[in-house]
Amino acid sequence: MNTDVLMAAEASTRQSGIGFEKARQFIMESELRFTRFSPESELSRMNRSGGDWFHASPDLLDVILLAQHYVEQTRGLFDPSILPDLRRVGYDRTMDMIRSDGVFYLPDAAPRQHTPFDAIVIRPDESLISLPHGLSLDLGGIAKGWIAERAAMLLSEYSSACGVSAGGDMYLVGLPKEQLSWPVELDDPLHPDQKLALMHLPPGGVATSSITKRAWKQGEKMRHHLIDPRTGEPAVTEWLSVTVIADHTDLCEVFAKALLIAGPREAQALAENADISFLAVDRLGNICGTQKSLEYVL
Repeated sequence: MNTDVLMAAEASTRQSGIGFEKARQFIMESELRFTRFSPESELSRMNRSGGDWFHASPDLLDVILLAQHYVEQTRGLFDPSILPDLRRVGYDRTMDMIRSDGVFYLPDAAPRQHTPFDAIVIRPDESLISLPHGLSLDLGGIAKGWIAERAAMLLSEYSSACGVSAGGDMYLVGLPKEQLSWPVELDDPLHPDQKLALMHLPPGGVATSSITKRAWKQGEKMRHHLIDPRTGEPAVTEWLSVTVIADHTDLCEVFAKALLIAGPREAQALAENADISFLAVDRLGNICGTQKSLEYVL
């Protein structure tokens, strides 16, 4: 899914070696399942099945059902059916390829045609999914959070304390020896090589979404990967990044994006409804957020 994964654990060398290998294998298998950048992935095959029933693996079905729940919970601010919009604005290949070769697609003046996520038909008991023609999904974000948490839980079977970070989506199990929290750096979205703050977090999930890291130029327009499902265009937001702290990493990933799109006028209500904490960084580098999350950086 075009990201690096970092794993860390406290354990004996032999035990950690076994845990690292099992987690690595799970991550590799999941990458092959969920990436949209390989035509042979399970996700890509499902995206080509429009109009027919697709028999999904338990893992793919699990993520699709999670996505369905989060689409409703975020009132549509999270919607994986924006893949055609991502391609239309130029994100049709991996970010490494875009940075190397540039963008092929020029801005499209044609009216947007969008088939929303709720047009999908799911038969969970039969593991069947039907995508209507014209609908295709990008599960990269939610899948990253899902993978990070499950890989960390695999690793925790061989470790008293461990963590897995997948491109900003992190899951932490237990606590390092003689520590009361996990030290996690908050990146400065204005200066990618600098850190804005040090957070002190409990075990659980954390994820950051930013409009500055995955950005490119399409014709004369600057673009980024965070699509507003309401418009099909890269989101226009007063914030540069949002970090969410919650029990599960897929929840953190989804709401980091949704709150970033929502912006300051809607974010607090969304966060309260989902019972999550968040930190937002504005265009001046100022940090704001829920009271509980602000305590993590004191």
